[in-house]
Amino acid sequence: MVLSFVILILGFIALVWSADRFVYGAAALAKNLGVPTLIVGLTIVAMGSSAPEMMVAAQAALVDKTDTAVGNAVGSNIANILMVLGITALLRPLGVGSGILKREMPLLVVVSLAAWLIISDNQFSALEGWLLLIGFFVFIGGLIYISKTGKTDQDDPLISEACDEVPSDVPMSKALFWLVVGMILLPVSADYLVDAAVDIAKYFGMSDLLIGLTIIAIGTSLPELAACVAGVLKNEDDLVLGNIIGSNIFNILAVLSIAGILNPATLDSNIASRDIYVMLGATAALVLMSVSLKGRRQINRVEGGLLLGAFCGYMYFII
Repeated sequence: MVLSFVILILGFIALVWSADRFVYGAAALAKNLGVPTLIVGLTIVAMGSSAPEMMVAAQAALVDKTDTAVGNAVGSNIANILMVLGITALLRPLGVGSGILKREMPLLVVVSLAAWLIISDNQFSALEGWLLLIGFFVFIGGLIYISKTGKTDQDDPLISEACDEVPSDVPMSKALFWLVVGMILLPVSADYLVDAAVDIAKYFGMSDLLIGLTIIAIGTSLPELAACVAGVLKNEDDLVLGNIIGSNIFNILAVLSIAGILNPATLDSNIASRDIYVMLGATAALVLMSVSLKGRRQINRVEGGLLLGAFCGYMYFII
């Protein structure tokens, strides 16, 4: 069991590092091939924080652990809002002012409701997985369209900060090297991580769903936590909220879809009767905390404490 925990921790470290290297290489390669910085920033870089969840979901589904894959997607969304946003807001109140957030917030609500609709009958079919994946490509296409047609505000902090994350002046050989390293290490680290998580779950009598909602969901949300803490320390509030909203949209459309496509299955009844409603409640809390009738929108420390307290209570309840 000690060995399983060691492998789990090393797997998380390797997964996060290889995802970062993969995104770095892919973004640098796209930039070298002439893809506009704005498009690279809003697609490849934006997908980066969800790469660990996508790879873990694929590995879990391939070994007939669809509940773990679904629990990872739903649990990561819960952790992103309640844990990551809660901790970040405790460090410093977050202002909400980006125009693109106003467009993405309703989209987050829509895709969250779509996830609820799909999961509510405890059945996850391949068709539902493909529909989510189609939605993912429509979302990406929409980002590219609005960026090309100039329908985004180029002074929008989220736009400029996303572009700042795109590497520049990276030699083609270096970009290809890190792309290949990431492509190799991502599935390998995810495979070891899932195997270790399954061993731990069996030892403690945890269900496949519970291991996805807890250990894996928290572990794969660590990149978002690191990015958000770094962002708030640099006063990049819109980047913090953009990371959370974008990651949650990606988790539903890209991560959740993988589970249904690779291994359609009957789901643990708890996901439909309990966890999906916690995710919807967390999403509703995010929306309510981001809207103000007085014109100034801010998520303060008290709200951050409430979010983090809710996450701790949820973890205690399900464990």
